[in-house]
Amino acid sequence: MDTIYGYLERITYYNEENSYIVAKLKEKGKKELTTIVGNLAGLNPGESMKVTGKWVQNKKHGLQFQVEKYETLVPATVNGIEKYLGSGLIKGIGPVMAKRIVKVFQIDTIDVIEHSPQRLFEVEGIGEKRIEMIAKAWEAQKEIKEIMVFLQGHGVSATYAVKIFKKYGKESIQTVQANPYRLAADIYGIGFITADKIARCMGVPADSILRAEEGVLYVLNQFIDEGHVYYPYDPLVTKASELLEVIPEVIKQALVNLSEGGRIVIEEDAEDAKDAVSGSLIVYAAPFYQAEIGLAKRLVDLREALSRTRTFDAGTAVNWAEEKLGFTLAPKQKEAIALAITSKITVITGGPGTGKTTIIKAIIRILAALKLKVLLAAPTGRAAKRMQEATGREAKTIHRLLEFTPNKGGFQRDQNNPLEAEVVIIDEASMIDLILMNNLVKAILPHAMLILVGDVYQLPSVGAGSVLNDIIDSEQFPVVMLTEIFRQSENSRIVVNAHKINQGDFPNIGKVNGLTDFYFIQEAEPEKVVHKIIEMCKNRIPRSFGYHPVQDVQVLVPMHKGIAGVGSINIELQKALNPNKSGITRSGRNYYPGDKVLQIVNNYDKEVFNGDIGWVKSINTENQELIVDFEDKYVNYDFADLDELVLAYAISVHKAQGSEYPVVIMPVLTQHYALLQRNLLYTGVTRGKNLVILIGTKKALAIAIKNNKTQKRYTKLAKRLSAINIRELNPL
Repeated sequence: MDTIYGYLERITYYNEENSYIVAKLKEKGKKELTTIVGNLAGLNPGESMKVTGKWVQNKKHGLQFQVEKYETLVPATVNGIEKYLGSGLIKGIGPVMAKRIVKVFQIDTIDVIEHSPQRLFEVEGIGEKRIEMIAKAWEAQKEIKEIMVFLQGHGVSATYAVKIFKKYGKESIQTVQANPYRLAADIYGIGFITADKIARCMGVPADSILRAEEGVLYVLNQFIDEGHVYYPYDPLVTKASELLEVIPEVIKQALVNLSEGGRIVIEEDAEDAKDAVSGSLIVYAAPFYQAEIGLAKRLVDLREALSRTRTFDAGTAVNWAEEKLGFTLAPKQKEAIALAITSKITVITGGPGTGKTTIIKAIIRILAALKLKVLLAAPTGRAAKRMQEATGREAKTIHRLLEFTPNKGGFQRDQNNPLEAEVVIIDEASMIDLILMNNLVKAILPHAMLILVGDVYQLPSVGAGSVLNDIIDSEQFPVVMLTEIFRQSENSRIVVNAHKINQGDFPNIGKVNGLTDFYFIQEAEPEKVVHKIIEMCKNRIPRSFGYHPVQDVQVLVPMHKGIAGVGSINIELQKALNPNKSGITRSGRNYYPGDKVLQIVNNYDKEVFNGDIGWVKSINTENQELIVDFEDKYVNYDFADLDELVLAYAISVHKAQGSEYPVVIMPVLTQHYALLQRNLLYTGVTRGKNLVILIGTKKALAIAIKNNKTQKRYTKLAKRLSAINIRELNPL
């Protein structure tokens, strides 16, 4: 083992899954930068380091230092101190202020900040407020370093030290020692695997019942993340037993404990008893059991409750709306409108160009004439905005409609404080997961009407459940399936090809004279596909169609990994489309002003949600803040929270649900085989409003179109709705 000292110049590669980095270290007394490699999470350019490891000869990249252990140090030179303070690590000090402070105090700068911060008054431009901020940040930084050392000592790099400190403060180390598994629940980004590493290093036995309980919940939550509402008992035990490397009996005891503690519900399922793979027991996380039981009961209660709307002739009302709208409605559209205005709960589903927006407009016209209060909402901000633009009436996200406030315990609208409306219309209803739908229906008055509009052939909700499908499959509510493409959409190759794909037919990709709205470009090599995507965004689309390469064009990708995956394409598009190269690096990601970014978790405090897209407005290294423009508002991010943001020049198809973009580019390659499904391709194509470009191979396109086997989601909502008397089965 050798030990070297130096200043971290830059991070050239970062793997988010295992925190493996390639970085350049400026060693004292050496002109050439040293390449260091290893699992080194939590590092930022500007830090002085002591690294221990060994020199290795890489065939492709030459001599590298393989790091086994490291610690960050307070720099010992004037130049090092200036770079350290100017790197954005200390709130209140940026590059300019660092230069001023070091000019006054030289080698004593760190000592002054730590022991005599009032002396900072000697520096031009520093007032009392900034001194207080610097002193507080320095103290926090010291404590964070202690946490880093503690976590490192237990086998885990401290990427999340700042988050842990923000959550637990001075009690961080004691809290982690008391129950390291709390980290998985409390700290975004730390899962069970990381918490388990800490626990094992702290001496928690492999067969500890605490470990087994947390492990089972982790496995169950993984299945929930895949969309399942529950999971069969036997496969759950097997999976948890394999992951934790303990005998099944330990897992079964953990399940008993969790059930008795009310954290899970184990239910006998007579139908699943016929399935030899599943057995007869199923396991729910408690909130999902309550949500499924509750939603089924509330939907039936809402359907059965009497409406207070005065009686009227539906046919006459539809004809009146047709006259007001100024064009002829198709028979299916008339049927949908008539059902919606006379039923307590109605589902209207259909693909692009089938007239869903026209139906919503007609329904609103009729209900407004009846003096009924109508509320419009959609699951995402973009979908709500599109609904508002299409109807000319206010539309909100469901979270805003239900007045979600984290400080007050969640949704403020519920059965005790219901929505003041006789009608609630929800667009993009296929995106609504079980938990959100349950909270929505809770807040609807018994006499009110609920109208769900969506495209059931799209990808299912990101969250657990298959709510719209289940409601339709239950056959308990009026459903209108729209299939006819209207004349104004017949000339759109996007609309025609979307329907072809949905029906399992190969799209029309032949050449046409002049410009059209749907193209297929043949290319098999992933590197060349990425090159063509860049060329399309940067030059060809702006030149031929006049669209902005960042604001109007959205690249949608089936997979995250690989050369033609989301991560790789984002890095290349950032280089090609953003001229700014002065920003910050956090966890191996570069953020520059002008970057297109995506929020990847719900942050209720900031009121930004998973899937929201914005643009980096500015970066303030002194205040350690990055400001993002989300079109309707500016949102501040502390540098410690930047793992909530990723680049969004390219995003996954799943993240695009509920959104619509002027231009969509989508690679379709056989390398994406695992995710090439008909509903994924269909969802990607239908996100494009004016132009869709597919780049890849006909073989990959054919694979996607033929593969109509969507992953089965374990959900019992349809069965519960179909039951004559909905009853809660006694949990075991």
